[in-house]
Amino acid sequence: MTHDHDLELRPTAAQTTAALNPPPGRDGGDLVVETLAGLGATTVFGLPGRHALGVPDALRRSGLRYIGLRMENNAGFAADAYGRITGEAAPLLLSTGPGALASLAALQEAAAASAPVLAISSQVPTAGPGGGRHGCLRELPDQAASFRGVVKSVHTVRAQSQIPSAIAAAWKSALTAPHGPVWVEIPQDVLLAETGLPVVTAVDATPEELPPRPELTAVAADLLAGAARPAIIAGGGVIRADASKKLRQLAERVNAPVVTTFGGKGAFPWNHPLSLQSWLEDRHTTDFLEDADVLLVVGSGLGELSSHQHPFAPRSRVVQIEADLGKLESNHPALGIHADARLALQALLETVPVREDPTAPERVRDLLGRVRDRLAAQELSLEQAVLASVRKALPDGSPSFWDMTILAHWAWSAFDPKAPNTMHSAQGTDGLGYGFPAALGAAAADPTRPVLAVSGDDGALHSVAELATARQYDLDVTWLIVDDGGHGILREPMTDAFGQAMATEPVRPDLVALAESFGVPAVRTAPRTLEADLTQALSTPGPSVVVLPAALRMFAPTHLDG
Repeated sequence: MTHDHDLELRPTAAQTTAALNPPPGRDGGDLVVETLAGLGATTVFGLPGRHALGVPDALRRSGLRYIGLRMENNAGFAADAYGRITGEAAPLLLSTGPGALASLAALQEAAAASAPVLAISSQVPTAGPGGGRHGCLRELPDQAASFRGVVKSVHTVRAQSQIPSAIAAAWKSALTAPHGPVWVEIPQDVLLAETGLPVVTAVDATPEELPPRPELTAVAADLLAGAARPAIIAGGGVIRADASKKLRQLAERVNAPVVTTFGGKGAFPWNHPLSLQSWLEDRHTTDFLEDADVLLVVGSGLGELSSHQHPFAPRSRVVQIEADLGKLESNHPALGIHADARLALQALLETVPVREDPTAPERVRDLLGRVRDRLAAQELSLEQAVLASVRKALPDGSPSFWDMTILAHWAWSAFDPKAPNTMHSAQGTDGLGYGFPAALGAAAADPTRPVLAVSGDDGALHSVAELATARQYDLDVTWLIVDDGGHGILREPMTDAFGQAMATEPVRPDLVALAESFGVPAVRTAPRTLEADLTQALSTPGPSVVVLPAALRMFAPTHLDG
């Protein structure tokens, strides 16, 4: 008996002829590039390296677009943002040893944010790995070991025939919930050797779904139906799963107020009557959530930033939906549902009845009013005006990428992103240098919208070399640099803790002149002219820099109150 799927696997006459007569002049690098194209990749990021030259050489013969950055870590940030914006695995091409290791911080951020990045690195020739120490340039005893604690999966190639399957397996891993970075390494001699293998065509690497267990969603639905004061915390898992609409439908059905984590910004409409916005760094919000008799947590592990530096202690039932098994009940006892947020929310929508509660919007208004009153008592008009100017200048729907700076900490709590998947930061690792290279990756992903990057003057120096990348590829990114004279985000807490700050005043360049030396238009602005200057920069195609000299302050912390 012949089954339909047997016919699908049977090659056509044309495929057979092509397989038996592969074009000459191909090598292992071509197998890498052909596999990526077969998986649906269109853009790759990276840097060329001595051991990896076979891959960029193959790119020259392909239809893939190459975005070359100046530092591996920045290339990783760009790939991270591309993965976040498109939901596709973003190829990141690296070279052996120092080049590979330089990407670790970016891959750690991608892991924390569940961004699908497919890192492909060269390795010393085949005889070297696995204990054979031959003194090869850039040799490490076990290069892959440096990445196993960071990425979702590691895939090591030893022969050319393994390349398509290894890359396909890595691609599938990166896109199976929870998304994340993966690692493939291929020895130099395998990449450079001529190949007689057929051209790689279509490759199947369909990610696996992660549905919830029905008996668990039945219990969760019963808890929500019987709740008197339900509340919802929506994390980045809602964004990654493209589940914002389902979240809104469920919140409206059970009349549950919703707060979004800093990674979940935009998962719920900012001005919705049930929106608690993102004021997680506020004791009033913590009290509200602790008072809920059923707390539904979707796509968050309730880590340090999502639980107000950890004092948060729910007093009643918690239902936690999380695709990352290691995060289930890692901080609080809960009814843990290991599932993709979209599939779990759909299951709840199919079983939870409508719950009326006319008091919910009133309780939300009361909470937000108390937050406003607390801020008003601190004289923070400059900070609020600067953030408002940024919001007015940035077109709705345009993404923004925030480095670790005081303005970014304000944005975590107070910035309305206007839409899902449009506000991103390195809150997973709290590292410097993310904003600008990530914005470049987003601009490569969608050239139809201007992209905003926000950094402090010190953080800007971590990625200033990428002004060359922005200019070379004419990427439509406006970079707002808040110049407060150094490590402003550390100066105040050091002074509070030790009486004075240390190592927070580094020498810095003239940032306007530096940008202009790359051929990138730049302007120095002031708080009163920020909206107009930023609007002009964002409406002008191509890269630009806006420098704002300003010493901003954070609002007073409340996590130690009481």
